[in-house]
Amino acid sequence: MGHYFMLAANSNPQEGEPWFLEPFFAYIVRRWDRILVMTLEHFQLILVAMAFAIVIGVTIGVIISYYEPIAYPVINVTQVFMTIPSIAMIAMLIPIFGIGFNNGVAALVLYMLLPLVRNTYTGIREIEPAVLESAKGMGMSEFRVLTKIKLPLALPVIMAGIRVAVVLGVGIGAIAAYIGAGGLGSLIFNGIERVNYPMIWTGAIFVSITAIVLDLILGWGEKRLYRH
Repeated sequence: MGHYFMLAANSNPQEGEPWFLEPFFAYIVRRWDRILVMTLEHFQLILVAMAFAIVIGVTIGVIISYYEPIAYPVINVTQVFMTIPSIAMIAMLIPIFGIGFNNGVAALVLYMLLPLVRNTYTGIREIEPAVLESAKGMGMSEFRVLTKIKLPLALPVIMAGIRVAVVLGVGIGAIAAYIGAGGLGSLIFNGIERVNYPMIWTGAIFVSITAIVLDLILGWGEKRLYRH
């Protein structure tokens, strides 16, 4: 570590420039191809987990909206998943999914469930009963009420849950690199092992950038959806 600080001190940064910027940008320029590959791996991990989590979470949220007695126990179970440390969660899933990409996806799905299940349930339950009664009075079946009334009206709340789940998943997804799932977490873990601070900063900053980009994309998609 002392050797690293000596190198940083001798790098002659411009006056007023933080000493860590030069080695940080030098690392990005030197290893941009590797950073790009890991960023794409991270996107893939999050998008696959997001697809599974949305299908499972929204489905569970819809089901418990019809069966009030089981709603809060189910939501409490998803809260328990959130309290399990990420390293422990990944280790617990190894006997089922092994190590690698599948394990990372499974762990992320479990972590993403809480905002999806809770927001879907809340969005549907907050719909005015008079609206639902009017729809049923017009002869609409329960399936049509769900697809034409409940889900569209609950969509803003559901989308908020999706955005929270995705941003949460991006951060936790970095831990998945610990069991070989790939992604930007590899930079962080390798940087810690080698005491390579530019590598650690690069991984951490690009994880944050990934979260911001995905949130912006979802926000843009949400606005487009509401226009139509």
